[in-house]
Amino acid sequence: MSPNPVALITGASRGIGRAIADELAPTHHLLLGGRDLTALAHLSSSFPSAEPFAAELRDAGQVAAAVAGIPRLDVLIHSAGVLRMGAIAELSDDAWRESFEVNVFAVASLTRALLPALRAAGGQVIAINSGSGYTSGAGSAVYSGTKFALRAFTDALREEERPNGVRVSSIHPGRVATDMQEELHAWEGRDYRPEAWIRPDQVAKGVRLAVDATREAAVESLSIRPSGIALG
Repeated sequence: MSPNPVALITGASRGIGRAIADELAPTHHLLLGGRDLTALAHLSSSFPSAEPFAAELRDAGQVAAAVAGIPRLDVLIHSAGVLRMGAIAELSDDAWRESFEVNVFAVASLTRALLPALRAAGGQVIAINSGSGYTSGAGSAVYSGTKFALRAFTDALREEERPNGVRVSSIHPGRVATDMQEELHAWEGRDYRPEAWIRPDQVAKGVRLAVDATREAAVESLSIRPSGIALG
C-alpha cells in the first residue's frame, strides 16, 4: 500500500467521480469504485497510485468482500448515484426503490462497513449531494427525496462521529456538465449546452477544499451553484 493517504471514490469512472480522482491523484492512493473490474483496472493504470474497488454497492456480500481488503482509509467519497425523473403519478415502485437503494441505502451500508477504518485513521466522509438536497419541484420528487435523505444521513453521521474523530462533509453542486445532465435535458426537452453548467473539476476542487482542511476545521456543507453568467 502506498504511504500516501488512501481515498475511496465511488462512481469513479465518469463524471464528478472521475474529476475527483483526477484532483486527488497527486496526493492520494486511490481506490476507484465501480462495478466493471476490467474498466477500473484500466483506469487505475492511468494514475500514479490506484487500484480498483469493484463491487455492486447494493450487494452486501460484494461490499463485505471488497471492504475486507482495505487496511486503512483516510477519505470515503460517495459519488455514485442515479437520476430518475418523473411525475409522482407516473413513477413506478421500482424507480423509487432503485433510487433510494443506490443514492441512500448503499451509501449508508458502505459507510457503516468502513467506519472502523475511518475512525482508526481520523478520516473523512464526503458525500456528493445536490442542489436537489435543499429544494424540490415538479418531476423531481424521487431524486430530491433521495438527496434530502442523504442530507439527513450526513447531518446525523457528522454529529455521531465527532467524538470518534471522523469529519463529514456534504457537497451540494447545482447542475454539472456530465452525461447525467445531458440525459436530464433530453427528459426536459431542452437543448444541452455544457458550457452553461458547472464543470466537474469545479466540484472536485470543492472536495479538495474539504480534504485539505486541517484537523481543527471541517467543511461541513458546501453549495456550488451555476453562476448564470453568459459565457462565450
